[in-house]
Amino acid sequence: MIDEAFEYLINKSSKGEKGQYFTPRYGIDMCVKMLNPKEDESMIDTAAGSSGFPLHTFFYVKKQIHKRLGIEESELMTTKPPHPEVTAYVRKNVFAIDFDEKAVRVGRCSNLIAGDGETNVLHLNTLDYGRWYEKTKEDEDWRDVYGNGWKRIKKFRKIKNETIENREYVNRDFNFDILMANPPFAGEIKEGRIIAKYELGFKPNGKEQNKIGRDLLFIERNLDFLKPGGRMAVVLPQGRFNNSSDKRIREFIAERCRILAVVGYHGNFFKPHTGTKTSVLLVQKWDDEKCPKREDYNIFFATMQKTSKDNSGTKIYVKNTEGESALDSHGHKYVDHDLFNHDGLTQDGIAEAFIEFAKKEKLSFWQGKE
Repeated sequence: MIDEAFEYLINKSSKGEKGQYFTPRYGIDMCVKMLNPKEDESMIDTAAGSSGFPLHTFFYVKKQIHKRLGIEESELMTTKPPHPEVTAYVRKNVFAIDFDEKAVRVGRCSNLIAGDGETNVLHLNTLDYGRWYEKTKEDEDWRDVYGNGWKRIKKFRKIKNETIENREYVNRDFNFDILMANPPFAGEIKEGRIIAKYELGFKPNGKEQNKIGRDLLFIERNLDFLKPGGRMAVVLPQGRFNNSSDKRIREFIAERCRILAVVGYHGNFFKPHTGTKTSVLLVQKWDDEKCPKREDYNIFFATMQKTSKDNSGTKIYVKNTEGESALDSHGHKYVDHDLFNHDGLTQDGIAEAFIEFAKKEKLSFWQGKE
């Protein structure tokens, strides 16, 4: 309910015109379960909106820490201060970026309520990293608000020393373990100074593009945030997976990553905001140790069968034998979907099938997991 309340606070039209729609939380939880973040791993969302991916990563790892410490589980949102180890984890390892200042304020607020104490949600334009230097160095008001989070995220940069000479690219490459995002997939980037900084900003003949889809630049940018062996879940319009004109994009991804999975969301998934058909792509960057490069390998494919929402975008909840909304252990209604098993109350879904696949394929982040 808190997630939905915060999303309501953000003007839908200002987000929708850029094709940036908030991901339903059960879609987020599926990605988190599949990528299996751990307490010693770092995570970032580069198009965070109200910070759903970072928040639910925090919840997922919080449960791991509680289990290790023998702490009984309670509500995820609670007035009790988090255990110091939980606080240490989220301050050190969980980050979010968004270009919309109002969304950032909402994201920071939701993270604070969740219990991270001091949030690492930053107001930055992910794609325009060439201007991060002047923002973080010259904008005193920005530093007053985001300074602590900026100090922490800088530790993940590949280039540690910031100079006048390297300020155009010092904030390009990072070493994050996990990235999860639902980037804007409407509109185009037309600024030459931004396009010129990306490999995908150039045609195969070497000529710079006049314009390029925003989501395409996000694909390249997101991969720059990941360390070798790092893994990513990113929501993309379905056309990127099957349009003949996007073959180069698919080849670009395959050269850099092992494609782990493609999961098709139902057409009602993002309603009432949009009926655009989307899928989530999961990949792992090639790495000699965690993900040795191979030419031939298996890929997990799945399609969401249950709609989870009706055609108007209203959520469909699981019913009990009396025909009333069923309640989980917290007394909450839960959506009727097939993305994962909801606390043992529903059947195993796509996430559980992927986990079985991941163990069989000996993927590094599911090795030794029961």
